[in-house]
Amino acid sequence: MAQGKGSAAGTVIVAIALLGLMIHCEIVNAATQTINWTFNVVNWPQGKSFTAGDTIVFKYAPSTHNVVVVDANGYTSCKTPAGAKVFTSGNDQITLAKGQNYFICSFPGHCGAGVKIAVNAA
Repeated sequence: MAQGKGSAAGTVIVAIALLGLMIHCEIVNAATQTINWTFNVVNWPQGKSFTAGDTIVFKYAPSTHNVVVVDANGYTSCKTPAGAKVFTSGNDQITLAKGQNYFICSFPGHCGAGVKIAVNAA
């Protein structure tokens, strides 16, 4: 009989430990979305939901476009700030930060022709 009580107590301790772990763990459920990075994609984010940690895959021909992470000013002015991260693979996977995320193409005239997006990640 004593052996049964010990097993029950052990089970309760394990259950409490697991419950505590579950309370302290955050479940990550990041999504991946792919964009055909070309002209007039400026409205691509409309109607889509984004969360910090989601990934956007930018698909394009590296000889015709690139992806530059910019701030709001760079997005509005279509200018690449000094030190900005420039992606050139044609299959760039970029993880979204919480808040506004801005991306442009720095090839001459491309950003002005709509090769840019602003994504708000909750």
